[in-house]
Amino acid sequence: MKFNKVFHQFSIDNLQSSIVRDKRMKEIVLVIGGCRSGKSRYAIEVAKQIPGDRRIFIATCVPKDKEMEERVARHKEEREKSWSTIEVPTRLPEAIIEYSTKSDLILVDCLTLWISNLILENSNIDMSKPIMCLTDSLEKAQCPVIMVSNEVGTGIVPENRLARLFRDAVGFANQSIAESSDRVIWMVAGIPVPLKLRAES
Repeated sequence: MKFNKVFHQFSIDNLQSSIVRDKRMKEIVLVIGGCRSGKSRYAIEVAKQIPGDRRIFIATCVPKDKEMEERVARHKEEREKSWSTIEVPTRLPEAIIEYSTKSDLILVDCLTLWISNLILENSNIDMSKPIMCLTDSLEKAQCPVIMVSNEVGTGIVPENRLARLFRDAVGFANQSIAESSDRVIWMVAGIPVPLKLRAES
């Protein structure tokens, strides 16, 4: 337990101190992990270390029942009032490009639901195209962007076509975004595990 606490503090101090040194330098951060691993909470903590008051939270979730509405409400309460929340179910690349020109920071939560929304809208969609547009938008972004996503590659092969399409699309998107990111943090049981950090200049 003591080791976990020390490692957790080292991880967050290492990541946050380098972010502070970067000031307004554009960077892409991917926070990835399983369900209830602490991804959203940790992404907010990282965002707090980035200077600037113009903070945009891009929410990709489309609540379809009361339980999901309550989840969304709890997440809103966890964020400070300085955040401006924009609901973007599908047009994520366009939103990143648009709002990055007038923001100090963008936090997207989450990539997984964005993909789900696109597939439910069109089950025959070629996901390689929107994912390519997303990576392109991150390259063009004018401010730091923090992306939250789920790791879906550690389970069994889904039994139906739609679930397999979703798993494959999320896996491909995670690889593409991780390659484009300056930092990748894997969340395990609330503990941030650095997978990729910006090289010191």
